[in-house]
Amino acid sequence: MANALVSIQIIPKTPNGEDVIPFVDAAIEVIQASGVTYKVGPLETTMEGDLRELLLVVEKMNQRMLELGCPSNISQVKIYTRADDRASMDDLTAKYN
Repeated sequence: MANALVSIQIIPKTPNGEDVIPFVDAAIEVIQASGVTYKVGPLETTMEGDLRELLLVVEKMNQRMLELGCPSNISQVKIYTRADDRASMDDLTAKYN
């Protein structure tokens, strides 16, 4: 099990006022390339793993927005940790599935 869940909603200011969806897709591609466990939701994406590794993914997502020409970016982040290393998306949502 993982010791952390990190949920992120990335809100880029696009270079020319374009739709943000292609930029959000690029941010999710960063998560996919990282190899961490994740689930895309309608308003945020949740990752599961080692907290340090997940925060590095968040950093890379923000860097990707800069590479794509976004003059600024807001990342809303939620972090859930457990001392017993049993942070799990499935455990937290099991009663709803």
